[in-house]
Amino acid sequence: MDRLIYTAMSGASQTLNRQAAVSHNLANVTTTGYRSEEHRLRAVQVLSKTQPGIGAALPTRAFAVDASTHTDFSQGPMLQTGRNLDVAVTSKGWISLSMPDGSEAYTRDGSLELSANGVLQTRSGIPVLGDGGPITVPPDSKIAIGKDGTVSIVPETGAQNSVNSIGRIKLVNPPEETLKRGEDGLFRTNDGSVPPVDDKVSVADGYIENSNVNPVEQMVSMISLARQFEMQMKMISTADQNDRSATQVINAR
Repeated sequence: MDRLIYTAMSGASQTLNRQAAVSHNLANVTTTGYRSEEHRLRAVQVLSKTQPGIGAALPTRAFAVDASTHTDFSQGPMLQTGRNLDVAVTSKGWISLSMPDGSEAYTRDGSLELSANGVLQTRSGIPVLGDGGPITVPPDSKIAIGKDGTVSIVPETGAQNSVNSIGRIKLVNPPEETLKRGEDGLFRTNDGSVPPVDDKVSVADGYIENSNVNPVEQMVSMISLARQFEMQMKMISTADQNDRSATQVINAR
């Protein structure tokens, strides 16, 4: 009887976690550069401590546990905005950000802006990393971002035909399996290492990359998980009814 309870109970718990992940994906359908995530489950045998400090696996008892969180790194659709501070990574790769603790983080969200001090940053206020640190734009300047991430300016006063390069956005392309998503939604390398600049990574000025979440697939997944949860709860209810019936039979004897 408890075999059924073990499987259904742990399965229902992990189904709720998967529903939470799907809900998170749906909430970020319109988030620029967002990468959808998926929880993968696996069966794990329950250990029975037959002796102190020794655990033996019970082949008839198993839990369903969250084995890993998979990130879908496929590219999202491109949206033309015409805004000179919007850039979209057109291939595999990432925009490097300078975090307050001195480390690097990586994003595909290229909807950039200038701070009050002229620092090129994300909408959340994190500076974009350049060749020698954050990129600072002089006042009264028009900005253009090249395909390789080079940031150029044209003065709005004086010699307006002079174009000056003030830095280059650090574009990297570490192996996807070495990246992990942080609680802030930004990606970092598993070991904290800093990947080098990849000249093959390019960006498109005046575009942003939308989320790669497919809302139709996520809604279908949400419905499927809801039905799966109901089935697992029904199994627990059935196990309880069977237990009550068996107890009545034993008492009758």
